[in-house]
Amino acid sequence: MTHTIPLKTPLDDTGLPHRDTLTSPAATAPGVDVSRYHHPHFVAARPTGSGTAYRFTAFTGYESRPEMPASAYDDPAMPWELRDRLRDQYTAARVLWSHSRLRCQAAPLLRKAAPLWSAWTAARDELVATFAQFWSTGDGLWRAQLLRLTEAERAAKEAAGAFDVVAGELAQAVADQVDVAGWDEVLPLTTVAGELGYDASDWTVHHVDDYTHPLPQYRIVRDGVDHYGRATPLTVSATQLIEEQRERLREVAALAGDPDQAHRTLA
Repeated sequence: MTHTIPLKTPLDDTGLPHRDTLTSPAATAPGVDVSRYHHPHFVAARPTGSGTAYRFTAFTGYESRPEMPASAYDDPAMPWELRDRLRDQYTAARVLWSHSRLRCQAAPLLRKAAPLWSAWTAARDELVATFAQFWSTGDGLWRAQLLRLTEAERAAKEAAGAFDVVAGELAQAVADQVDVAGWDEVLPLTTVAGELGYDASDWTVHHVDDYTHPLPQYRIVRDGVDHYGRATPLTVSATQLIEEQRERLREVAALAGDPDQAHRTLA
């Protein structure tokens, strides 16, 4: 099985677009055997309307990162045109390798994340339903309903935190792939999930920084005072939902003439 990849942006070793080395036929130089420098997975290259398409045998993701041999840089018989083409070949190889590596790294994490996401959505829905039951709960039963609400809150926070742990690992795998191939060649996590039969389009997986630096910062206004905290993304969502519900209950308690009790119960 082979994979073909056209480079989206012709680059030189500085990361900047270079000359026209991807738009002209392959250069040749008498006496220069470029094939000995090819990547082992390289099959062929052909010009396209916008550059060059490179074909490789399939990468597993477990190979070493493709790097152009140092000897190719030092070969005095190698003209710059061929050296540029060889560099582009290895750039294309790294893109395909990074995609394969992401698939290898993400597959077990996605299988682990799928039930955790389902657990979170179930806990979130239960939290919303428990809160809604206050509208049909008699005054004498509010304490019991508050107990059920706090249990639902605890379950939602735990489910959010459990998913965030795996989401952080997925975010790191994506960041590693981007570090190799760049954002122009990013492989969406939703694509990898879809290949495994999962619809991850609504999963909350943020940039890796939101997990490694416990961000983003969230803001809650309580009793007219700003409160700030730091948590991972889904935990932030759970916390915000819980606080919105509690603030509504405090308002109702205050309107009912028992603000002190509301504060003691929901602080």
